[in-house]
Amino acid sequence: MKKKLVLLVVAAASLAGCKNFKQGDGGMLYNIVEDKSGPKIKEGDVISLNGVIKNEADSVLSSTYEMGHQWATQVSKPQFKGDLISGLELLSEGDSAVLKINADTASKRSGQPKPPGFKGKYYVYCVRIEKVFAKDKKQPDSVFNKKISAYFKSLNDKIKADEPIKIKKYIADNKLNVVTTASGLSYVITQQGNGPKAANGDTAVVNYIGKFLNGKVFDTSILDVAKQNKRVQPGRPYAPVRIPVGVHAVIPGWDETLALLPKGTKATVIIPSSLAYGEQGMQGLVGPFTPLVFEMEIVDVKHPNPNAPKPVLPTIPQGQVQQPQTKK
Repeated sequence: MKKKLVLLVVAAASLAGCKNFKQGDGGMLYNIVEDKSGPKIKEGDVISLNGVIKNEADSVLSSTYEMGHQWATQVSKPQFKGDLISGLELLSEGDSAVLKINADTASKRSGQPKPPGFKGKYYVYCVRIEKVFAKDKKQPDSVFNKKISAYFKSLNDKIKADEPIKIKKYIADNKLNVVTTASGLSYVITQQGNGPKAANGDTAVVNYIGKFLNGKVFDTSILDVAKQNKRVQPGRPYAPVRIPVGVHAVIPGWDETLALLPKGTKATVIIPSSLAYGEQGMQGLVGPFTPLVFEMEIVDVKHPNPNAPKPVLPTIPQGQVQQPQTKK
């Protein structure tokens, strides 16, 4: 409920901002929705913020509220007039604002193309500045960095403590009769398969849908699901993925799951962060201490061919072998 209220507040701020935009540098548009009138952000400061990035059609491109952690950055010089830094430098700790950055200019200056199907002229940032660590030249870097580390450790400690509560609630809300393994992985079989299980050295062929606990899809091997959730990646072949089992090619939660489920099985798997991306998360996609939900289908299990030719190891030319030196 708290999370929904936060998102409603962000949406309300966005709507309010649309009526009162001011012209900033380089064609940037901004509206400061809440102004705490503190010291403005400046180059060298480290800031932490919550926010949503959208296009003008209100399609969400990224959100701290969905990822479950704040964005943090050290403020550098603006790359160009009217970039995001130019907008953030208008704000202070506690402020919230809507910033509209020209998408064509941003893509040209950064060298990063706009997302596929991007609509509208602007990237729309609905941001709230949660914390500002002002860079003081008289303050040793060690003291400055210690304050920052302590702040983010406290945030991560809270997220870590909340994770098992969130998993328990997800299971209860969805009325899942799960099996939980010793590692903390939970799963429920929705279709029992009768084929073989994958062993180390086998290759599992898998279809999957990856979700956060809020139900948002972040990755899938199924084209129709990717289209429905606006997660299509240009150039990616959408088909069951082939995963070598037991060689740590995937997150630990997947390795464990692939060894549990026979061919033909479909299951919903809840993977705690300790078996996924841990306290670091995955840049731009998965936050720290974020549990993941996968709907998985074991399409096939491929055993290695015992008659396949053995790989030929390269031989070292005799001239390259250094002979041991003997003492005289």
